[in-house]
Amino acid sequence: MDNLIEIKGVTHAYQTASGPLPVLDGLDVAVPEGTFAAVVGPSGCGKSTLTRLVAGLMKPDKGEVWLHGERVKGPRKTVGMAFQNPVLLEWRTILQNVILPLEIVAPSMKTADKTARAMELLDMVGLTGFENKRPSELSGGMRQRASLCRSLVHKPDVLIMDEPFGALDAFTREDLWQTMRDLRRAEPFTCVLITHDLRESVFLGDQVFVLSGRPARTQYLMPVDLPDDRTLDILYTPEVADMLHILRDQIKIAQGRAAEVD
Repeated sequence: MDNLIEIKGVTHAYQTASGPLPVLDGLDVAVPEGTFAAVVGPSGCGKSTLTRLVAGLMKPDKGEVWLHGERVKGPRKTVGMAFQNPVLLEWRTILQNVILPLEIVAPSMKTADKTARAMELLDMVGLTGFENKRPSELSGGMRQRASLCRSLVHKPDVLIMDEPFGALDAFTREDLWQTMRDLRRAEPFTCVLITHDLRESVFLGDQVFVLSGRPARTQYLMPVDLPDDRTLDILYTPEVADMLHILRDQIKIAQGRAAEVD
């Protein structure tokens, strides 16, 4: 399987008043086309910086980022993004919010076709009947569903998700994990998920990258060999418990608490 995303030896630092702040140090990440890569690591280790580099919103100080065999040199229309805060526009209806990317990347597309595409996604995530509501009329979980639709409406090759479920309650979060699973079946895409939730990384991921402490490198890579149609019950199996134990130990190492690892 060919890699759709390749991050090769990327080093990056932010310029601060007190001097350079190294964030990434020779980072290597490869994500095969059509797979779901989860990225975990200590707070502040550079996970969000990684997503900005893939999206072309930043350029690395050293190293290269490639998508579809082309070096990333700027923002790309083939990348969709979803964040912890849905940032839906209150003066637009949910349908109008979802359509927004199509207005930008496909301005010549017929309005009826844009609407049909948006409604198709809203139906997939259970928001049929809410398309004419304003964002403030929806719950947090419903707004995040609408945000997912907006990030996928233009059929991006890559979906980048930066802790999209972090602010939600546990029940809503697990419900949205299942929504993501279903969306992947219906709308195949390559995804990079940044998360602090190890259960989320295993449930959604085909592979989990553990980043080291800042400046980050790829410390550990765990393949997730679980069925594509996995249900929440799989999180309570011995197999997943072993995976979570390994990931917790790797996070301790990344945090410099290796002495606490059994």
